[in-house]
Amino acid sequence: MSTLDRYYNYIDGAWVGAESYLAVDDPATGEIYAEIAEADIHDADAAMAAARRCVDSGALSAVRPALRVTWLLAIAEEIRALTEQAARVLCRENGKALEAARGEFEESARYFEYYAGMADKIEGTSIPLGDDYVDFTSYEPMGVSVQIVPWNFPPSICARSLAPALAAGNAVVIKSPEISPLAMTFLMTACERAGLPRGAVNLLCGNGSVVGAHLVRHVEANQIVFTGSVPTGQRILRDAAERATPSVMELGGKSAAIVHADADIEQVIDSVRNGIFFNAGQVCSAMSRLLVHRSRYDEVVERARSLAEGLSIGAGIDEPDLTPLVSKSQLEQVEAMCRRAIESGASCVTGGERVSGTNGYFMQPTLLTDVTVDSEIFQEEVFGPVLVIHPFDDEDEAVALANGTAFGLVAGVFDENLNRALRTARRLRGGQVFINEWFAGGVETPFGGVGLSGFGREKGQEALYSYVQTRNIAIRLKGV
Repeated sequence: MSTLDRYYNYIDGAWVGAESYLAVDDPATGEIYAEIAEADIHDADAAMAAARRCVDSGALSAVRPALRVTWLLAIAEEIRALTEQAARVLCRENGKALEAARGEFEESARYFEYYAGMADKIEGTSIPLGDDYVDFTSYEPMGVSVQIVPWNFPPSICARSLAPALAAGNAVVIKSPEISPLAMTFLMTACERAGLPRGAVNLLCGNGSVVGAHLVRHVEANQIVFTGSVPTGQRILRDAAERATPSVMELGGKSAAIVHADADIEQVIDSVRNGIFFNAGQVCSAMSRLLVHRSRYDEVVERARSLAEGLSIGAGIDEPDLTPLVSKSQLEQVEAMCRRAIESGASCVTGGERVSGTNGYFMQPTLLTDVTVDSEIFQEEVFGPVLVIHPFDDEDEAVALANGTAFGLVAGVFDENLNRALRTARRLRGGQVFINEWFAGGVETPFGGVGLSGFGREKGQEALYSYVQTRNIAIRLKGV
């Protein structure tokens, strides 16, 4: 019998074990921290059947919407009650700073509160067709929503899809990541305590290529919501195409911030700290490219170097500035990309390799310059604390450089001249553009990409309409 802490899958209102268990590492030490039941295809079928029963019973969709409001608010309250315990688990399994882990559960609670405020306001319209007809539309839930969650922000990314799905009356089957799956179980505990109907939410942790693929291809899947890498998203879309299953895809990014000559450099450096070093750069919307007007280039490089070299590095529980990467394989991937860039002629201002003398998965904060615009490090997502800094001479060049990748998730502009800042922002290719602060916005602001960054929107009011479909009813009246 294992002496590790054990976690379970949540299917049809019950916690379910398995024949085998997956080990979960502590990224700060490289040691196994806990284990979780490994779901198989039979578990996936059971979860989908439970969700379908919930949908067909009308336990979510046929009730007065005010009841869904009550459930969502109760879930938010229960999440807050669990936050301290859950945040410590997330800190250990994911590596992130403890305060950031607490913030992730606070954000999760905010999603449920936000969409609770919309659950009783999903209103259709009346369409005038003359006195002989009554015609109206209604928004109906999709049905069973399959949601595949990544490892970098598992509770909050789960909550941002789960909350609007439930608000709209859908049942949900969630596939958690094999890396960092533990803290998501606390969301299920919150749903259970809030009194959601059986089958309304189901959580599985299993092999993505087996369990995840089975869920995506499942005959009962009415919608797929995926956040993760481009290659995995493309495979999911190919499977979804077989059944024409509606999908929301939030994929990778290679986001650029443009620093004009009149920018406030203090704002820039503050945003560099959060934009690329928060969560060790493991953020799809990270500021991974900094495009700087040549007149400020040397200053920004030196200020960014000073910032990077002054960051404290350590285990998340100790609240350092820079935490470990989530896994050994992720560390090896980031380090290899940096090595290839340097071998290809890039200059390493600082960092460029793992932190020595530790068994944890720590990568040095890294700044690269003299990078060619067609190189891998300029074009491809790193998903680590690695920033490319590149000069430009005029606005047209800056916009061309920023838009010059296959991605289009977010972008940013720093400029005291707000006319130019807004003009530049309108030219940038991305679903969200920040001006004078990276990661401006919040639960209320729509988020999603174009190009290889995906399609559909999460967050904000707009996201709710990804979880419903429009039905039109036209009535011919007699004797009018």
